[in-house]
Amino acid sequence: MRREAFKMYLKPGFEAEYEKRHNAIWPELRALLKESGVSEYSIFWDKETNVLFAFQLVSGEGGSQDLGENPIVQKWWAYMADIMETNADNSPVSIPLKEVFYMP
Repeated sequence: MRREAFKMYLKPGFEAEYEKRHNAIWPELRALLKESGVSEYSIFWDKETNVLFAFQLVSGEGGSQDLGENPIVQKWWAYMADIMETNADNSPVSIPLKEVFYMP
């Protein structure tokens, strides 16, 4: 298992909508993430900066950041594009974070 973390950016005023949409995550997206090796996935929101901090526990070679070609993921990106900072293909602007400390 490996731990992955990255940050994304929420547009101001969309905190409640972001949480609402994720609380109703599509079953097919949840299944795809599990199938790709993501066993845990948490997203935290920094109220002061609107930065979203994501953490995943991943097994195998891939992970959620490798699913961009999947139609389910592309549909999710389009669904979320109005409330997040995105790239031209609707993927969220996502910046990997380097782990600098871990205490098992």
